[in-house]
Amino acid sequence: MSGAGSRVADATGNWVDTHAPPWSRPYLRLSRLDRPIGSWLLLMPCWWSAALAAGVAHDISRLPLIIVLFFIGAFVMRGAGCTWNDITDRDLDAKVERTRSRPIPAGQVSVPQAFAFLVFQALIGLVVLLQFNRFAVLTGIASLIIVAVYPFMKRITWWPQIVLGLAFSWGALMGFAVTLSRLDATALVLYAGSIAWVIGYDTIYAHQDAEDDALIGIKSTALLFGARTHQALMVFYGLAVALIGVALMLAGAGVAAWLGLAAFAAHLVWQIWRLEISDPALCLRIFKSNRDAGLLLFAGLFVDAVIRAAV
Repeated sequence: MSGAGSRVADATGNWVDTHAPPWSRPYLRLSRLDRPIGSWLLLMPCWWSAALAAGVAHDISRLPLIIVLFFIGAFVMRGAGCTWNDITDRDLDAKVERTRSRPIPAGQVSVPQAFAFLVFQALIGLVVLLQFNRFAVLTGIASLIIVAVYPFMKRITWWPQIVLGLAFSWGALMGFAVTLSRLDATALVLYAGSIAWVIGYDTIYAHQDAEDDALIGIKSTALLFGARTHQALMVFYGLAVALIGVALMLAGAGVAAWLGLAAFAAHLVWQIWRLEISDPALCLRIFKSNRDAGLLLFAGLFVDAVIRAAV
């Protein structure tokens, strides 16, 4: 279990296991590059806001570059956040079946090595951030406070998913900060809608660990809602769709954006219908499918931005 080639329990076969140099595998696992779904979910609000802000500006000239920079930034900063999470949770991870083989509790990486890797990833993120305007740089730096406190929330509140939502939805602000050098009502409502979406999908994710979490005293909305999870998801997913819809109205979005939102909403309805909280493997599959839901919305927003820029 402690060797550099050991596979993390909650990962399946991937390029890290099969192609990465053995010395690099523990670090790639720390940054979750063997399981990039979290990076995609962090990226989705960034892309939504970039496309929606470009539509507001009627200018897509910088949108391709912003999309690429957000992609790089989301992956490295999610990696940094996961590394920080694994440092703070190393003792708890050792007690949970799904996480006990993560690099730090498994002895593949020491805490000082993990800290050094965290700094390395953060520096790459800083280089990406410095490509933007001063307001966007300050907005991005402000998110670090939420990222820093998130790992401790599961110890003190049944609602750590709210704090995760605040962190993972920050990109909904960044697109407006980068493109328009301001945060307005549209950005804030999009941010609120994304937070509701994150609370929903991370509740599904947390059901994988519900039994272990209950035994070791970790709190989550999965434990809080329990058998009422489907009803809770109706509330939070419904809020997500409604708030994002308000953001589209405020932005003066066109038909393509609304079609993207409709596809996004249909996907969320399918998730609720399909979910069985007693099936951890199904919970993981449905959680991962949120990348597809996010891409459906982004596609609509992107097409809308292209159409509005051409008018």
